[in-house]
Amino acid sequence: MIGGNVRIFSLLAGALLLLHPAATRAQTVWDMPTEYPENAMPGVGLAAFAKHVAESSAGKLQIKPSFDASAGIRSAGMLAAIAEGRVQAGDAFAGALENEDAIFALPSLPFLVTSSTEARRLADIARPYLAAALQKKGLRLLYLTPWPPSGIWSKAPLKAPSDLTGLSIRTYDKTSSAVFSGVGAKAALISFADTMPKLVDGSLNAVLSSGDGGAGRKLWEYLPWFSEITYSLPLSVASVNQAVFDGLSPELREAVDAAGRQTEIDLWLALTTRLQENYQRMRRNGVTIDTTPAPELVAALQAGAVDVQHAWCAKSGPLCVQVLDAFKAGKPQ
Repeated sequence: MIGGNVRIFSLLAGALLLLHPAATRAQTVWDMPTEYPENAMPGVGLAAFAKHVAESSAGKLQIKPSFDASAGIRSAGMLAAIAEGRVQAGDAFAGALENEDAIFALPSLPFLVTSSTEARRLADIARPYLAAALQKKGLRLLYLTPWPPSGIWSKAPLKAPSDLTGLSIRTYDKTSSAVFSGVGAKAALISFADTMPKLVDGSLNAVLSSGDGGAGRKLWEYLPWFSEITYSLPLSVASVNQAVFDGLSPELREAVDAAGRQTEIDLWLALTTRLQENYQRMRRNGVTIDTTPAPELVAALQAGAVDVQHAWCAKSGPLCVQVLDAFKAGKPQ
């Protein structure tokens, strides 16, 4: 009788599996954080990547995104968190990773690119170098996230170079800190996730940012002016632990790579209309946008940009020639 019960239970189990074939597939889940809001470009990228992975893997791999640094990980610590296995993947602002490798500072070098077309060309040139830098850390590049142009959010309008000296400004990498310190501003290099409390307590009165998506929604509560200086069109970098990636089946590895490629296509397409969408939303919420800031003000910042670009070249060595010369060779004269 015992043997009969075993056979019955086996038949029942088999019937259940036929009724619920998904139960035969062990779903893999990757945690993937960013320090930015869900509707800023990195958040949009995470959502798109999760969708494409679910589709291309037929649900066998699930991406679990988190936003606003809710996982407790800022961009500067993202690569270590992924390498150490605290999360499987993540998105990080490239400029915040300069201590990891000089190449990560490239996309946010000031006044190097002036349009999304140039930003994409620079990204394509930099991609293999960014991927190699990640590989040294045991990570694999998934996709690059483009940002709209960075400008200055401030409490008051900026009319002349002397106005820069009154800024206590959040900057997003060492390069931008050097540029703004050089024109007399008080620069504070902090993550976006840590910016809001300092606006609330008044220790900051300006922010270097595009204010993209949900980021702008937070900034306009305190900073009603935006100066369009097109400081840079930076990048964020999405990556995964290489060992985790290698542990997937060949079919799932291809699904992840395909999802990454499609996500980046989606993001560059979104960037083409993103600036105007942001501006419309900003204006509806009381932000005054100065699209023609004083030439003297921009020139003061550009003068400092020359020095930091030279400093980056000195630090990066042959990389400067390989990347910057290739980029500048394609710029119209």
